[in-house]
Amino acid sequence: MLIAADKFKGSLTAVEVAERVTAGLRRVVPGLEVEALPVADGGDGTVAAAVAAGFERHEVRVAGPLGHEVTAAFALRGDTAVVEMAEASGLQRLPAGVFAPLTASTYGSGELLLAALDAGARTIVFGVGGSATTDGGAGMLSALGARFLDAEGEPVPPGGEGLAALASADLSGLDPRLASVEFVLASDVDNPLTGPKGAPAVYGPQKGASPDDVETLDSALAHYAEVLEKTVGAQAAKHAAAPGAGAAGGIGYGALLVGARFRPGIEVMLDVLGFAAALEKTTLVITGEGSLDEQTLHGKAPAGVAAAARAADKEVVAVCGRLALPPEALGRAGIRRVYPLTDAEPDVAKCIADAGPILERVAEQIARDFLT
Repeated sequence: MLIAADKFKGSLTAVEVAERVTAGLRRVVPGLEVEALPVADGGDGTVAAAVAAGFERHEVRVAGPLGHEVTAAFALRGDTAVVEMAEASGLQRLPAGVFAPLTASTYGSGELLLAALDAGARTIVFGVGGSATTDGGAGMLSALGARFLDAEGEPVPPGGEGLAALASADLSGLDPRLASVEFVLASDVDNPLTGPKGAPAVYGPQKGASPDDVETLDSALAHYAEVLEKTVGAQAAKHAAAPGAGAAGGIGYGALLVGARFRPGIEVMLDVLGFAAALEKTTLVITGEGSLDEQTLHGKAPAGVAAAARAADKEVVAVCGRLALPPEALGRAGIRRVYPLTDAEPDVAKCIADAGPILERVAEQIARDFLT
């Protein structure tokens, strides 16, 4: 039995999901052999999943999205580092109810990357998602040694709005180690930097951006890409239109500029976590996340797990808090059956508050259906 589930956001971490499912299964089948492999798709929880798989957690002090110092972590095993931008620049780093769509910076994410390089990383998996920022990765690049200056030769203000004043960009001071590492941009979104499907338009409102803010940010990021095109050539424009450039408020664009290679986050994480080897030893896989919905089918962890399991001819069931997909969509994704917590407890508020015990009861039902 292999449990490869993501977190239930707001209720349970991926590690806790695996623990609760294991407890429920063993209540029905004592002594059942269970392997837990908590997964993530590059967003928040990615470092925790890596640590659960045997990576070592490293903590550093970096700038949060508003410039205040925070303690953030990355994961390291051998010379492979897993860096999660949300650890430094995520919405989780903002005070409750506070948004800063125009001024939040990714500077701390750049500091996290530097810490991974200092720790000896030769391969960096950069998981992006859950960001508080829409600065096109300018803050991150500044921390890595780039300079973004206004017409007076002064650094532009932090955040996406400040890029409207950008007059020149100098990437010559970038940390030279970036040229010699394998840098993987791991994301579950493939949006370009700007335009109707770009970072400000699609994700800005989630970060508190008003319609006017979205317009401001989109214009500023387009200007930023134009200035960079003058600095580094046509590649800058090509990167701005590339899949993944708009990930996490455009930090994907900044990563592509310094040589990152874009890959779907869940594919990268399954490789890093050793999913293929775990899959060989099992016949049934349990995956899941808080809400199984249309977004799940577009690069989220359960869809990636199910696709890999189906390719290996393994059966997959899923657990979730809420199910919003029809059976035919689940079937196409390779998920045989889904067990939502709301089937065991119709009160949604109770499902969220008591997710752990309810998930154990759901796991008991899975054991009865598939293991007895």
